[in-house]
Amino acid sequence: MLQGEEGFQVQCSVVVERINSSGQATKREVIRKATVLLGRNEFQEIMLRVHDGKIYQSHILKEFQLFSRFAKDGKCTVKLLPENIQVLISDCPPHLLNIFLKTLSIKHQAWKASKPITDREKLKACLPRSFETISPLQQKDLLKANELRSKMNAPVSCKGLAVRNGNKTTTGLQGQQVKRPRNDCDSSPVKAHPNKKPVLSLPTARKLNKEQAAVLSAVLSGKNVFFTGSAGTGKSFLLKRIVGSLPPKRTYATASTGVAACHIGGTTLHNFAGIGSGSAPLEQCIELAQRPGVLQHWTSCRHLIIDEISMVEAQFFDKLEAIARSVRRSTEPFGGIQLIMCGDFLQLPPVSRGKDKASFCFQAKSWRKVIHLNMELTEVRRQTDQSFISLLQAVRVGRVTEEVTAKLLESAYHKIERDGILATRLCTHKDDVELTNENKLLQLPGSLRVFEAVDSDPSLVKTIDGQSPVSRLLQLKVGAQVMLTKNLDVQRGLVNGARGVVVDFQPGKPGLPRVRFLCGATEVLKPERWMFKAGGGLYLSRQQLPLKLAWAISIHKSQGMTLDCVEISLARVFESGQAYVALSRARSLEGLRVMDFDPRVVRADPDVLLFYRKLRKERLLLQASMDEFVGKSNQENCW
Repeated sequence: MLQGEEGFQVQCSVVVERINSSGQATKREVIRKATVLLGRNEFQEIMLRVHDGKIYQSHILKEFQLFSRFAKDGKCTVKLLPENIQVLISDCPPHLLNIFLKTLSIKHQAWKASKPITDREKLKACLPRSFETISPLQQKDLLKANELRSKMNAPVSCKGLAVRNGNKTTTGLQGQQVKRPRNDCDSSPVKAHPNKKPVLSLPTARKLNKEQAAVLSAVLSGKNVFFTGSAGTGKSFLLKRIVGSLPPKRTYATASTGVAACHIGGTTLHNFAGIGSGSAPLEQCIELAQRPGVLQHWTSCRHLIIDEISMVEAQFFDKLEAIARSVRRSTEPFGGIQLIMCGDFLQLPPVSRGKDKASFCFQAKSWRKVIHLNMELTEVRRQTDQSFISLLQAVRVGRVTEEVTAKLLESAYHKIERDGILATRLCTHKDDVELTNENKLLQLPGSLRVFEAVDSDPSLVKTIDGQSPVSRLLQLKVGAQVMLTKNLDVQRGLVNGARGVVVDFQPGKPGLPRVRFLCGATEVLKPERWMFKAGGGLYLSRQQLPLKLAWAISIHKSQGMTLDCVEISLARVFESGQAYVALSRARSLEGLRVMDFDPRVVRADPDVLLFYRKLRKERLLLQASMDEFVGKSNQENCW
């Protein structure tokens, strides 16, 4: 387990305030770099300790309120009610803060289930003062907490604890809960399922495998890291964990495309840089980067994350590196900013301007001096069939054997439609996608329903369109083929890319669609909200149904998706890696149908193949030297 994931401590900024009866702060202490710990005193009472590196202050957590609406931004407030003290936490890695708050809530409720010691008993005990950090969450804590909740019949926030999604939760007040605004959650699980007892659960975040943990460990140690891997190795999942493990104020999550940026809750690399397309001379780009708002990005950034680095051109990367040194007035590579970059150069390449072939980012002059570690993920998680994984790995490097060709030709006869859900056609060109979806929708009988998105700033609709996975207007009919554009319930298979069909609409307004999915679930889809970061630190949002028409989708837009039933036409493939990206969207060979397959469309760029050969050779040499070092150490210990 990585440091901080035990749940008992977080590194953050803290403000401790003493407040009067009117709620005004009478005394305020600011600690820029603090460690906040959960522990127990000599009487097993839960304590919150704030340490500034020299001295600490401790508070017994008997009655308190958690304000956690902005926990995903690394912020929350713990208000200690009897003492009228509030601890304001900010700039905390969101993933670690979530574990910390869940540990705090469950441990406290488990403690309340036991009989607290009285003040008289404390005096008689004559125990020396002590503080021990709290143990990680265990099943017995859940049993105690749920037992108390069941007795008190306390309300429960949606999707687990209120600390995850809620606005304010009071705990320690005889099971009462402060009233939350209506929009805090759509419905209470207690009302929806009156026979079910409200239950808490352990954090359900998927564990990192050894390769992913090694990457995260390298990032947290301050290394500049490029990590790669074939489709389905969990690059996006790991990147989200990295974003959640770094302090938000100094971390900028970016991607080469708007949709990829939306997936990691960030902005586009071009928005961050503030230099437009980057085609202007370097001196002019430096001037653009020094504009108010843009300069603040560059000077405050400590960790820069770039997803889909394969689509970033080498010349643009070199310009960014030079700009970073100039505006930050530093001679260090990239101005001393830690770089965390992710992508697969064997997938989509950078877009060429004119006749000249665009150079890959690893061909940039500054690449070798900037990147400390090249790391590769090899464990495929999207597909489970080993023969299909082997087929995809061969296509990835442009190797098409007779066996691969035979399997892909045979797939043209696969019957993959089921329960009225048709295969999604992956297309190489965006125009083909729009035409196919429009025509198929028109051919359906019945009335058309139009769902319009609610945007935070309608004047910036083009910016939102560039990053949003859902369109401003969504047109549906009964029988429309659709796919989910957001993870709603991973355990039930309601994930980004899950295929379904509209079976009917609810009566009245807004007449929400009911969708039957291939995973077996039938759901009424409600609007979801997406947040986007625009230039100048501006936050934008779009609220829309998490659906898109799915008779066809472009290969570019399918990146990061897992499709249950997909039909692919590779006749118009025009880029290296495009055929591989299309094929690797499929969860299984049985759910894949390839039309008019031609082995000549499968190709990998020779420069990229050479780069990966060198990368693997370096990794093997490093592994060999480490094994040799360990072997010598063992021999010395034996002597």
